[in-house]
Amino acid sequence: MNFISIDFETANEKRHSACAIGIVVANETGIVEEFYSLINPLMDFSSFNIRVHGITEADVIDAPTFAELWPKFESYLTGNVVIAHNASFDMSVLRKSLDYFNLTYPEMEYLCTVEISKRIWPDLMNHRLNTVASHHNILFEHHHALEDARVAALILIEAIREHNASDLDDFVKNCSMKKGRMYERGYITPKINPKRHKKRMYF
Repeated sequence: MNFISIDFETANEKRHSACAIGIVVANETGIVEEFYSLINPLMDFSSFNIRVHGITEADVIDAPTFAELWPKFESYLTGNVVIAHNASFDMSVLRKSLDYFNLTYPEMEYLCTVEISKRIWPDLMNHRLNTVASHHNILFEHHHALEDARVAALILIEAIREHNASDLDDFVKNCSMKKGRMYERGYITPKINPKRHKKRMYF
């Protein structure tokens, strides 16, 4: 089954200041489709954010706004399972941007590859995107929205393979996870149940 990986970059500390988006369509066998766009956030850029991703106000002056791009975004998200690395950030950018432009939330499920990485590779020094990517020998340009979305998709594919799952739903079930949901009136965050330890038997 296909899943959608997304990543946002923002112009400043406001969550509705998206200035770039990367979208990757993938499944357990690999990447199927990719989409990238700059976004005009209609507000100032902070010097801190520019240092992180390198995008400036001049770069987005002719770019479409979030509202103008939303029909395209929505066609990818609605009815699908969406993933992001540190999904709490990307999902809040999505929600705050929809709120800002008075747009309806999409009906979709979602998962966080940070939490998945913690479950599948608990011994890594941390579970940042570049650390998990390095563990799998994945080279990429960090903080480029499309490249980050692509790496998150590849991380999930590796997790599915290492867990010998047939597809994403099988993986979620075997790992005792519960997908988050976004819907018209709100959202529910994903849940990962603690691992159950087998009881030790004494004779």
